[in-house]
Amino acid sequence: MEEKKLYPFRFCTLQDEYSWGSDEFKLADLGYRDSLVRDGWLAGNAISEVMDTYLDRVVGENVYNFWGRQFPVQVKHISVKGKMPLRVHPDSETAEQRYDFLGREKLWYVLRAGKGARLMLGFKKDSDASELYEKCMDGSMEGIMNIVEPVAGEFYHIRSGVPHAASGDVEIIEISESSPLDFCLCSWGQEVSEEEFDPSLSLVDALDFIDYKAWKAPEAPHYHKGDAVRKLIDIPEFTVTFLQLADPLHIYSERFDSFILYTCIRGEASVQLEVLGQTARFPIRAGETMLVPAECPDFFLVPTDRDTVILETTVAPREEQDSYLNKK
Repeated sequence: MEEKKLYPFRFCTLQDEYSWGSDEFKLADLGYRDSLVRDGWLAGNAISEVMDTYLDRVVGENVYNFWGRQFPVQVKHISVKGKMPLRVHPDSETAEQRYDFLGREKLWYVLRAGKGARLMLGFKKDSDASELYEKCMDGSMEGIMNIVEPVAGEFYHIRSGVPHAASGDVEIIEISESSPLDFCLCSWGQEVSEEEFDPSLSLVDALDFIDYKAWKAPEAPHYHKGDAVRKLIDIPEFTVTFLQLADPLHIYSERFDSFILYTCIRGEASVQLEVLGQTARFPIRAGETMLVPAECPDFFLVPTDRDTVILETTVAPREEQDSYLNKK
């Protein structure tokens, strides 16, 4: 089995329904949520099992040396039809020291914005713990939140400590670190499911790591509107690049020293690589996420439908050794 080469694989999705909408995990390695490989000779294996067996062959030597055995990135499709509970996540240092988890840096990419779509992102003016606590208790938090009316194709880097939520009719792709650490600040009077929030992660526990400054959007990598290839976010935890595929792309995987994740937003494509002198094709369709392991040689990403759009996620090399290593 060890002599077999790894290959690009897709995952079975995991969906949780809530009063406000649903979370659909496209890729998760959280223990209580582990995505299963969908295709090929690894079909039926959880991503955690694949990581335990193949280690750096999956993620790359540098990524493995830094992040350990937990797959470092997760992907969700969030579908909102009501009002999502207000949430916040801690930074990596707080997450490690208090909870032995990774942090939760996030990218929100807006897939669709329908009637009444709104995002709450941080505060519209500086606040403090007393005001936040009072507003959360009486359900009036929305009055001090920075409100954005999103448009499909927009993206937002949600930093640690920034309260955030979505409401109305909106669909979002969330790419984040592999962590369950979302704290519920306010549920707007709705019942909160233990599947969504750990009851032990309380509002009081979050007060000391919340960013109370007025929302200021993190500086995004520079690009020209209409560019077919552009970086959406480039942070130490992960890099996400927008790809509008009109022609095949030759991907030289060795330059990444990392796995590559492809999340298909629109259209259809295939990853094509040479196997024993023949071209193997691995299709990816709208709504699917594919993991190309680091050990795969260079390959082609080929659009097989018009107007194909893909989000590419990688992890850049890091020099230092993280003290958090999930050795499972």
